[in-house]
Amino acid sequence: MVTEFLFSIFPHLHEGGLLLFVPLLLIYGFIVTGNLMIFIVIQLDMALHTPMYFFISVLSFLEIWYTTATIPKMLSILVSEQKTISFAGCLLQMYFFHSLGITEGCVLTAMAVDRYLAICNPLRYPTIMTPKFCIQLTAGSCLCGFLLVLPEIVWISTLPFCGSNEIHQIFCDFTPVLSLACTDTSLVVIVDAIHAVEILASFLVIALSYVRIIMVILGMPSAEGRHKAFSTCAAHLAVFLLFFGSVALMYLRFSVTYSVFWDTAIAVSFVILAPFLNPIIYSLRNKDMKDAIGKFFHYQKGAHGNKS
Repeated sequence: MVTEFLFSIFPHLHEGGLLLFVPLLLIYGFIVTGNLMIFIVIQLDMALHTPMYFFISVLSFLEIWYTTATIPKMLSILVSEQKTISFAGCLLQMYFFHSLGITEGCVLTAMAVDRYLAICNPLRYPTIMTPKFCIQLTAGSCLCGFLLVLPEIVWISTLPFCGSNEIHQIFCDFTPVLSLACTDTSLVVIVDAIHAVEILASFLVIALSYVRIIMVILGMPSAEGRHKAFSTCAAHLAVFLLFFGSVALMYLRFSVTYSVFWDTAIAVSFVILAPFLNPIIYSLRNKDMKDAIGKFFHYQKGAHGNKS
């Protein structure tokens, strides 16, 4: 009976483990610091207390925990002789990684609807996107994310694992783990179909929202208005394409199989690359955020100067 799983990719990196540890640690530090800074700045700056920035702060908060579900374990494996994870640890990693991922997808969908209402229906926007409704959308996103994955995790926990314990991935994921079960796992096709519907539903809502938004923006008479509307939506669109693009490659392939290299590359794109780029996209591509971050550091510098 298998009580732990071995990440078979990491033993091949034994000699270069320390070389990978330092950049991954720096990336993880940047992800946590960058997203935490965005979250704090939005909470402190009254000018950013709008639905759009509320959802950005929620997304930044989720990103911290989304990466924490996988990267710290990767870091410990890179510098440890033990390249394993316990069965319970594997289940918990899968649960939190996918729960937080689905929640992020729901929040991105809510952000797209928010931009659609703001640009396509500006007169009704303030009465629809109230603070209460934003909190309800966020709570619904969390509920959806943390409940949808639970049945699958419970099912996997009942399966017998008695053969190989080698996972061909950089973290515990459904397909690599289920392939090791010593029983029929054909039910996974149904599970894959459910996940595909979830991903496609969010993708369609977001895509249709932005198609409509772009059509409205192109019809604006003012060049300044078009530029402002495009710059507001560009960051959201970039995050949407990065997140859903990599997720679709990984989870909408059904019977298509990739080599271990491409499997790992795709996993890195949405486990590490997307969370790394999000703070850059939201801070550098957004004037209001840049101003708010500048004010925050100026205030902190002034506060320390007064103390000294």
